Amino acid sequence: MQESLNPVTAGPVAEAEERHAALVALGERVRALRARRGMTRKAVALAADVSERHLANLEYGTGNASFLVLQQVAAALQCSMAELIGDVTASSPEWVLIRELLAHCDEATLRRVRIAVADMLGGGGVSGKPLGAAWPRVALVGLRGAGKSTLGQMLADDLEYPFVELSREIEKFAGCSISEIQGLYGMNAYRRYERRALEEAIQIYPEAVIATPGGLVSDAATFNLLLSHCTTVWLQADPEDHMQRVAAQGDLRPMAASAEAMGDLRQILAGRSAFYSKADLRLDTSSQPLQATFELLRAQVREALKLPL
Repeated sequence: MQESLNPVTAGPVAEAEERHAALVALGERVRALRARRGMTRKAVALAADVSERHLANLEYGTGNASFLVLQQVAAALQCSMAELIGDVTASSPEWVLIRELLAHCDEATLRRVRIAVADMLGGGGVSGKPLGAAWPRVALVGLRGAGKSTLGQMLADDLEYPFVELSREIEKFAGCSISEIQGLYGMNAYRRYERRALEEAIQIYPEAVIATPGGLVSDAATFNLLLSHCTTVWLQADPEDHMQRVAAQGDLRPMAASAEAMGDLRQILAGRSAFYSKADLRLDTSSQPLQATFELLRAQVREALKLPL
C-alpha cells in the first residue's frame, strides 16, 4: 500500500530542497563569473580572504554563505551583489551594460531615462500622449490622511471628471474589505487586486481624478503604470496632520497596534517619500486651510492640463 505524504514533514523537506536549489544556482553563478573574469578558484579565494575549501563549497551549493562572505566574493570578482545573487538586472549582457550606463547618473537624468524608456516601450499608453505632456487622468498619491479623498472629490467636481477611489475599486474586485483581503489572502494578493483595479480604471476612464492607496508606491510595476498613464500629484502633510486626520476617520491602520504610532508613521513616510517625489506635481496640504489648499491644487492641475483657470 502506498504511504501517504506526512503533511508535517513535507513542508520542511520541500523548504530544504528549495534552499538547496537556491544554493546550487548561486554556486553556478559564482563559477560563471569566475570563468568570465578568467580567475582560478585559488585566486578568488585569496582576493576574497576566504578559504579555498569554503569557496569550493559555495560553488557547488554544499555550504551556506553569510552576507559578508558574499560581499567579499563579489568584490574579488569585481561584480555587483546583484550579479552574484541572480538579480534580473544581471540576467543578460544587455542588462549588465544598461545598468553600468545608469550606475553614475543623477536622479534627474534617471527620471528622463525612465520617461523615455516608458515612451519607447509604449508605457505612455495607446492614446499617443506626447512625451512630457500631461494626462487628463489625474492621480493623487501620498500617505493616508494627506487629503486625497476630500481634495480628489473637490477636484473631480471642478473638472467635471469621474472620481475614482481606488481602494473601493479594489474591494469590488475582491468582494471583501481591504483588511479582509490582507488578513485572509496576504499582501501579495492585495497588490494583485490593486494592480487590476488601476488597470481597469485606466482602461475605463480617459479623464478622471483617482485617489490612490498610500502604499501603491510599494509595488514598482504598479507605480510605473500610474506614472505612465496619469498626471500625478503628491499631496504632502506634516506627520501630525496625517495622524490627526486618520484618527478623525476612526481608523489608525497600520499604526493601531504600535505603542510608538507617530514613530511608525514617520518611518513609513521617510521610506515612501523618495517614490512620492516622482509625481509630476506636489502640494503641501498642511500649510493652509482646506479651501485655500483646494484652490492651489486646482490651479496647479489646470495649468498642467492647459485648462482655463
